[in-house]
Amino acid sequence: MVLTVVAADIIVSLGREREAPSRGISLALAEDRAARVSSLAYDLSLTVPPARDQPVRGHVTASFVLGDATRPLAFDFAQPAERLTGVTANGQATEARVQNGHVVIPPSRLVEGANLVHFEFLAGDEPLNRNDEFMYSLFVPARASLAMPCFDQPDLKARWRLSLDIPLGWTAVSNGRGTRRSTEPGQAVLVFEETQPLPTYLFGFAAGKFSIETSERQGRTFRMFHRETDAAKVARNRETIFDLHAQAVAWLEDYTAIPYAFGKFDFVLIPSFQFGGMEHAGAIYYNAAGLMLDEAATQNQLLGRASLISHETAHMWFGDLVTMKWFNDVWMKEVFANFMAAKIVNPSFPTVNHDLRFLYQHYPIAYDVDRTDGSNPIRQDLANLNEAGSLYGAIIYQKAPIVMRQLELLVGVGAFRDGLREYLKAHAFGNATWSDLVSILDARTPEDIAAWSRAWVEERGRPTVRTKLSVSGGRIERLAFAQDDPLGRNLAWPERLQVIVGVPGEPIAFDIRLTGGETEVPQAAGLPAPAWVLPVGGGLGYGFFDLDPETIDYLANSLHEIGDPLTRGAALVALWESMLEGAVASSRVLQELMVALPRETDEQNVQQMLDYLRTAFWRFTAADDRPSLAPGLEKLLRSGLDRATTTSAKAAWFAALRSTALTPDTMAWLTQLWSHEVTIAGLPLAEADEADLAFDLALREVPGAAMLLDAQVLRFKNPDRKARFQFVMPALSADPAVRDTFFVSLKDVKNRAREAWVLDAARYLNHPLRAAASQKYIPAALDLVREIQRTGDIFFPKRWADASLGGYQSVQNAADVRAFIAGLPTDYPPRLRWVLLSSADPLFRAAKLLK
Repeated sequence: MVLTVVAADIIVSLGREREAPSRGISLALAEDRAARVSSLAYDLSLTVPPARDQPVRGHVTASFVLGDATRPLAFDFAQPAERLTGVTANGQATEARVQNGHVVIPPSRLVEGANLVHFEFLAGDEPLNRNDEFMYSLFVPARASLAMPCFDQPDLKARWRLSLDIPLGWTAVSNGRGTRRSTEPGQAVLVFEETQPLPTYLFGFAAGKFSIETSERQGRTFRMFHRETDAAKVARNRETIFDLHAQAVAWLEDYTAIPYAFGKFDFVLIPSFQFGGMEHAGAIYYNAAGLMLDEAATQNQLLGRASLISHETAHMWFGDLVTMKWFNDVWMKEVFANFMAAKIVNPSFPTVNHDLRFLYQHYPIAYDVDRTDGSNPIRQDLANLNEAGSLYGAIIYQKAPIVMRQLELLVGVGAFRDGLREYLKAHAFGNATWSDLVSILDARTPEDIAAWSRAWVEERGRPTVRTKLSVSGGRIERLAFAQDDPLGRNLAWPERLQVIVGVPGEPIAFDIRLTGGETEVPQAAGLPAPAWVLPVGGGLGYGFFDLDPETIDYLANSLHEIGDPLTRGAALVALWESMLEGAVASSRVLQELMVALPRETDEQNVQQMLDYLRTAFWRFTAADDRPSLAPGLEKLLRSGLDRATTTSAKAAWFAALRSTALTPDTMAWLTQLWSHEVTIAGLPLAEADEADLAFDLALREVPGAAMLLDAQVLRFKNPDRKARFQFVMPALSADPAVRDTFFVSLKDVKNRAREAWVLDAARYLNHPLRAAASQKYIPAALDLVREIQRTGDIFFPKRWADASLGGYQSVQNAADVRAFIAGLPTDYPPRLRWVLLSSADPLFRAAKLLK
């Protein structure tokens, strides 16, 4: 088979005799191919050598029906031309033209109707995540073309047949069921059956030294691939993991009235996987640490595991069965996965307040972006898939489910469910858009869903809702709420609120609907003057709630006196947001947290208060003031640890203590704990816990810190956890020169291959305790964001920016970052500018509040 690479200036492209397709996959290119190509299938074979430095060799045959054969057809292959070693089209060796990440097949080799195009190639390693003992493909959002020639767009779904030639001693898993295995000298060949139609980003495979657990639930076989070496840990988690998957499948089959569509159900637990999970149909990937929990897992970790499993399982319907036509609607698959997960988890945790869980899982994280100058709409225009990764983030994962809950309230629970059933059935194994769903829901309600969508889905930011309370003669004269658009667009956000009025005795709740402008609560007139008014009852309302001064004062002094846990939690979030907007001093909020925590009885509220406490201590307390606060804070946390009655509660208190400890007494006790000289009753520390404790001790430069780290290396029994620890170790060195050298090494893309490890290291490099020495990293770290967006996976740019700015609070740091952003070139990608602005927002606010 022959490949001829032709000079770039004579490359032929779609309908233009002398112009090649642009880099990436443009919307225009994708629309043209979707209109011409149908009945697509790939037959892919890959040979994975034992040595990582040897290339993966492959060949793939694309079979398809072509509607218009008069113009060239571009496949995507984002590798140098020399990695494409052969092309034939319809049995004829082809002079293929390669440029800008595309292989252009001339019309002379194409026919109208059925076509076969065959490629031989050296696969790019970038999306193959190759390790010494395992590998896994990760093609989302449009990275399959880094590995092989294909049509790398979501609306060209294909049936896939895969053959993997892998080292002996390895096993493998893919979307299709394995049909046979044969052996050759030093290698094993696995063949997988043909899949249902899948886009490139949902096709996947993993291979390596994995153990396999198998279990049957409700007549369906589930398989779990993992690399955990602790047999007791596997046994402790195994049944729950299988149960949660089976419960999620059963719930979704009932809710959607559609059976699971992808045959077998496997999942792979990958050490330090860069996402929480990835929904490859029939072969879900998970970050192993999220499912294989330690004995001392917190309630949040237990709930998080259930939510993650439910989220990825929901994708089998929302995203896999019905896929967005273009990545501008990627939010749709994520919103329904998160929204459904919140419903699915409820029966498995009957004692948990799930409305409170929904509040904490979504609102604080969504606000972290939506309050900033880097906020973005839920649904965004997308001209090219090379920017698709920047669409992911808190707005589509956390804000969108809040918005969807408001839509469900607007349409009605039953009508909403029936609309989703119609949507899934109408587009099964195909693609759909937000407009398709809006049309279905519009027919089921008198509400104008399209108008509602404009404010909530198409525009960025959150409303401001201002309390307007008039009291006369000891009674409410008038209570109203004014909704404003802080960005001056005159938008109105229709939303349901529950207003709770803290009158003497039992608080009174009123349900209202905001439609923009000012909304009065006539039922409140004549009630006794309240101590507080909260428009965030039930955890429903979304926005910045500009509370009246009396309510802010009450919350800052007496939040702990509010009786209902959900109302208390919603009030806590509202108080925190008020602090960030400058309505109440951070020192007052910190003091109220220290008063409230010993009195708090709901474990979810305890966890959120501890999270806010840590942030208030490190981000919103001046460095010079921390030593005077530390003894009282550590006493509070030690007391909470001793008082906690469950392992999960103890784990939450201990994590807060370990991460905030400063005094010599506490550091000495933690060192004894690491050395096994003392223990914590009711809280066993696992290998991962001891490793994190070792890092925290080294960060604080306890005596013998370097030897402590070396000793921890020798303790490891799990090779993956050991490798992660050794990678991060230089970031904890007491020698600034070692840390500097390590930071510089991260500029090389090869050293950023394990993204989760890199982020752990970056957080330690930029920890507040190292701020004075590490602030010099800021410009270079921010300068890397654009390259990281180009070379890394979807969440890496934002998480890198967060880690790089997470330890700073000074006015000078804030000014330097503002200057960096202001000095960006005019062609800097707008979405990456939003990333920098949202990541820098806590720094900007801290500098302002502490000034």
